[in-house]
Amino acid sequence: MRLWIACALSVGLLRGQQQSSIVVTGTAEPIPLAEADRDVSALPLPEKQRELYNTWFDLLELDPALDLQARAAGAMQADVSIRGATFGQTLVLLNGLRLDDVQTGHFNLDLPVPIEMVSGIEVLKGSGSALYGSDAIGGVVNALTAPIDPGELRLLGDAGNFGTNQEHAVASFGHAWWQEEMAAARDFSSGFTTDRDYRNLSLSSLSTLKSRLGATSLLFAYSDRPFGANDFYGAPEQQWERTKSWFASGHQNFGDKTEAGFAYRRHTDLYVYIRDDPSFYTNRHIDDSWQGNLRRHDNLPLHGVLSYGVEGLAESIHSTNLGIHSRERGSGYIFYDLRSVRRYSLSAGIREEVYSGQQVATSPSLSGAVWISGKLKVRASASRAFRLPSYTDIYYSSPNTLGNVNLKPETATSYEAGADAYLKTNLHLSVTGFERRDTDVIDYVELPGTTNFQAENLPQLHYRGVEASAVWEPRAGQHIALSFSGLHGEFASRQTIVTEYAFNYPAYDGVIEWRGSVGKNLIGRTRIGVVDRVGRGQYAVWDASAGYATGHVRPFVELTNITNTVYQDIPLIAMPKRGVIGGVELYVFGSSR
Repeated sequence: MRLWIACALSVGLLRGQQQSSIVVTGTAEPIPLAEADRDVSALPLPEKQRELYNTWFDLLELDPALDLQARAAGAMQADVSIRGATFGQTLVLLNGLRLDDVQTGHFNLDLPVPIEMVSGIEVLKGSGSALYGSDAIGGVVNALTAPIDPGELRLLGDAGNFGTNQEHAVASFGHAWWQEEMAAARDFSSGFTTDRDYRNLSLSSLSTLKSRLGATSLLFAYSDRPFGANDFYGAPEQQWERTKSWFASGHQNFGDKTEAGFAYRRHTDLYVYIRDDPSFYTNRHIDDSWQGNLRRHDNLPLHGVLSYGVEGLAESIHSTNLGIHSRERGSGYIFYDLRSVRRYSLSAGIREEVYSGQQVATSPSLSGAVWISGKLKVRASASRAFRLPSYTDIYYSSPNTLGNVNLKPETATSYEAGADAYLKTNLHLSVTGFERRDTDVIDYVELPGTTNFQAENLPQLHYRGVEASAVWEPRAGQHIALSFSGLHGEFASRQTIVTEYAFNYPAYDGVIEWRGSVGKNLIGRTRIGVVDRVGRGQYAVWDASAGYATGHVRPFVELTNITNTVYQDIPLIAMPKRGVIGGVELYVFGSSR
């Protein structure tokens, strides 16, 4: 949605590094990360360290507040949630435009662009409907793209166990006023066990233009993902699925105060219940969405900014299982921001969203921060969010799962308070406590006397938790981060029910990360994540990668699950043991330093 967000984050680093240069959108208008009065994290993908990250999923794993529930390596059919929210309650954006799927939240992470196009990820934790509308109950994940230096051609190829191989390419060209970037990626695996194979294809183009009218950007992307879905949705084992995505977006600035954005997304899903016998049960789904927005901000006296705008969204689906349906939403918002750098900030806003049937959802937000000293900031916020049920929630029917046409929208109220300490220029500490009260949460409840599940609105749920992090950069090129998240959820009533998703969250989640250079030529990173899931015990996963940082030929190696941990992010869906990938990135032309 905002090209300057992507440009800023592409040169920024994780919390605490170059704080004055990072710009985020925890408020309606961008601010330096150190001035944020919401809990926001920025996860960068340094351009010259692409070979250290296999997928954008590797970036998400750096924040323990994000619960990543994968079904296979390569982020195949993965889910993401924030602070105990379900995967459908987390809004996923690409450059500020919605990727959330009207069919099901299982497709929210179907990012259509290759990792070469991703410059970083922004995570807003806590309810975000005042800023972004429906689905932002747990928070918002915003993947960002940004132009790379013009005049580059890079090729990457690798291979590893489980029949893994990858071929990627990225090229950029242009002038000071116009630039084009194109990327392609193919990822393949024969699978670490039966019917867990996959092959991904992604193609994208990013065009940027500077004119007297203002900055212009156009993004076109396509992805094709067939995969074996062994045990993904319960028995039988031999399930198979293929998803495709088409995404087109545009952004136009009109001067420095007004901007417009639009996007079109098509997503198709072919699901086969028994891979070797498609005639037994096969679903075909096609959903389309159109979205557009017009935004403006005006500077007011005493460091104030008034931001306002309108947005529209139209969604439809043609499905052999769910039927043919469509719905539209329109919204308007207004925000007032008052802030004095390194002194105080206050942000208050409200969104009115009207959706099919003339129903209205009101989402207010209030946040503020005060600098106790030049090194210590305290902050607090309160916000309200909602989510409309997906078409799968409403209409789905399979041998063991049923939708519910009587579902009501979900609502939630979130509160948080925290502090940030910048003890030195290279040391940042942060702690946040939060609470969220959910009403009418949609989950799948086991029907009495059966093993079948039906979508229902649950009794009230309460979540409370704490997050803490420490980032230290002992010298240039070295980054060490320790992060922790603790969470507790409970029903407001004592009713005993069995659900599929509401209580599969990590009670505790910790991450230790190091990345940096070794000497003049080598770069590396490592991550250890320790998770204690409710009712399923602890497990730890250790990943590492290293590569050559200079020259036209840059070999690299990536190791995943180094300790051969046996674990499941999702019940009954086993994850692969140790993985090894080795390859090389070629700088055919462009900067080799």
